[in-house]
Amino acid sequence: MSEDRPAARNVLAVIPPHMGGRSTGAGLAGLVPGARVTVVESADEDPAALREARAIITALAPVTAGHIAAAPALELVQCASHGYDYVDLDAARARSVTVCNIGSSGAEAQNVAEQTFALMLALAKQVVPAHTALTEADWALPRIQQSLTELSGKTLGIVGLGSVGREVARRALAFDMRIAYTGRRRAPADTESRLGDARFLPLDELLRVSDYVSLHAPLTPDTRHLLDAGRLALLRPTAFLVNTARGALVDQDALADALTAGTLAGAGIDVFDPEPPTAALRLLKAPNVVLSPHVGGVTRETLVRIALSAVQNVVDHLAGEPPRDVVS
Repeated sequence: MSEDRPAARNVLAVIPPHMGGRSTGAGLAGLVPGARVTVVESADEDPAALREARAIITALAPVTAGHIAAAPALELVQCASHGYDYVDLDAARARSVTVCNIGSSGAEAQNVAEQTFALMLALAKQVVPAHTALTEADWALPRIQQSLTELSGKTLGIVGLGSVGREVARRALAFDMRIAYTGRRRAPADTESRLGDARFLPLDELLRVSDYVSLHAPLTPDTRHLLDAGRLALLRPTAFLVNTARGALVDQDALADALTAGTLAGAGIDVFDPEPPTAALRLLKAPNVVLSPHVGGVTRETLVRIALSAVQNVVDHLAGEPPRDVVS
């Protein structure tokens, strides 16, 4: 059978420009032996490659119902991330197309946890306003001194104690923080014990008692705007919110309102809805925020782990092996 036929080992790798585009995906072809790998920056870019693809690897690029309909040979959509909200799962199910993430690989966990603490420390120590003031020859210490705080002794509320959430909790122990968490189910007792006798709380109670809240939940229809205006109002005015998971977990306008009103001490945000954010996003101009452009999970080391994990699942699928981390 010709390699150009739909049943051949054709793989479409979709890497949008804001994730590095074709230059980032240039090395993928050599990781899938015996396959024809086409790297594009959107799934619409090469209709012929989409039509012939048996597998799509997507790095946060949308795979819509239209894309799935236009790919009659498609068997697998492999998300190069923990998240999978950018794939139309209903359309995939209707076509019996398997959708996988890299959830069990832990590829992103280390760096996302580090980015979480980078944001927490920047907020606690007022790093950004202090730096900006000094570049303008302004000795800001008298002005920011009352806003400086410590992590030690504070309660960190973790929303989602998966692989990333557990890495965040481990680091929190090194800062002598107390740990509370919430999620769909309670963690085993030995996990709680290893994490400093972490407390399992309902979400609303966790928001009320936490000094820092860090989001590590997947984005699903049930978790979209999980933190809306009502839930943000449960946070103490001295509390900080950190989101390194998905932008749409938070009502961004409501968060901007809370920061502007001073009912929340600050926020560290690495993820936005949409990405990249538009200039009209009020959160970009809100007070007491530290922002980063979705850098959690994209260090040199992390990208290698992500790529290897995603590609290995595709290689296994093409070889007839059952895929890992099936989400639909």
